[in-house]
Amino acid sequence: MDALASRIGADARERLRAARVGIAGLGGLGSHIAVMLARSGVGALHLVDFDVVDEGNLNRQHYFREHLGRPKTDALAEQLLRIDPRLDLALDRVRVDAGNAAALFSGERIVCEAFDDPAAKADLVNALLAQAPGTTVVAASGMAGAGPAAEVRTRRVGRRLYVCGDGATDVADEALYAPRVVLCAAQQALVVVRLALGLEDQTGD
Repeated sequence: MDALASRIGADARERLRAARVGIAGLGGLGSHIAVMLARSGVGALHLVDFDVVDEGNLNRQHYFREHLGRPKTDALAEQLLRIDPRLDLALDRVRVDAGNAAALFSGERIVCEAFDDPAAKADLVNALLAQAPGTTVVAASGMAGAGPAAEVRTRRVGRRLYVCGDGATDVADEALYAPRVVLCAAQQALVVVRLALGLEDQTGD
């Protein structure tokens, strides 16, 4: 039994090890989601982002100064493999849109939406719900500002869509602060863990 199995039990360890999760966007949400899932024992992650690490990202994203100028996919993969060298990683340095989302994430039954742009969020969620009937989407809406932690919560919207955040604040109007961004990312990661462990009922509408 490995160290994580001794902490969470053999059955939970195997369920998490068998999970394959896509993460669309590797900024403040996606980078932290990936780190939390790697530490939780998720066996395979598909990391998708077209961008490079910028100095303006360091206040809220899981990168360091030595990563500046590097593709986010590569910089994050390097960190994740230091956490778990056995992690199965797939990397795609592309921009996700309505036209490629379903094909891009065809190998994952759980996909985390982690974009800043509202239009990109909508395109990904709508494409996966319409074109990938076996996929559950864990999305985010509203993590800007410095409002109370209690405002950041998880809602289930239909059988295959979860939305984490306060549902109101917009990055166009308010600053992004690390604590609130990470609160939202943690809720998304927790939904993934619950899905992998079979703790979420997937039979309802």
